[in-house]
Amino acid sequence: MSFSTREARGIIRKAVKRVPEGEDVRHLNITAMMDMMTILLVTFIFQASVTSSALTAAQVQIPDSITSEPMPEVAATVLVTQTGIVVTDGKDAFSIVAVRNGDVDANDKEGGALGVKIPKLSQFLSNYRQSQEAALKRAGKPIPAIPELMIIADRTTPYRLLVQVIYSAKQKEAGYKRFRLIVTKHAPLGEPAK
Repeated sequence: MSFSTREARGIIRKAVKRVPEGEDVRHLNITAMMDMMTILLVTFIFQASVTSSALTAAQVQIPDSITSEPMPEVAATVLVTQTGIVVTDGKDAFSIVAVRNGDVDANDKEGGALGVKIPKLSQFLSNYRQSQEAALKRAGKPIPAIPELMIIADRTTPYRLLVQVIYSAKQKEAGYKRFRLIVTKHAPLGEPAK
């Protein structure tokens, strides 16, 4: 079947008249796509529940410490409790700032509620480190090249609070470069501690 040029132009003109130009799409039918997504979602949830294995503490292999170096004599200890941050040297304990609901008060942080640095802690650790280094000089003992800080916290201590303590201790004025983290775990009531 062949068309003459005139007939072809007529067919094209009729086809163009049937399709309106510039009409916006006002409705998009996505029912079929939603049906497929629902089926896939149910399939993935079922597959995940069937193939997942329960992760227990016995299955987790914790790496051994690569260092067995003893703590230096002048290592300060920071205790992060549910009620405050305390610095101790083994004999005396000094409460630095209070902790409420797992966070330091905004007035005690540089930058307010979103701040990370705790200036009181940085300043106290700076004074403590300087006094310990002066005592070592007087005693004729070597001063550690890299100051160490031991941080003791409960396993319920929020990660953000630990970050704030480490950040404050790493500041130039405090000068601590190496940290040892010790996590204390409390046995639930009624069970003996292991």
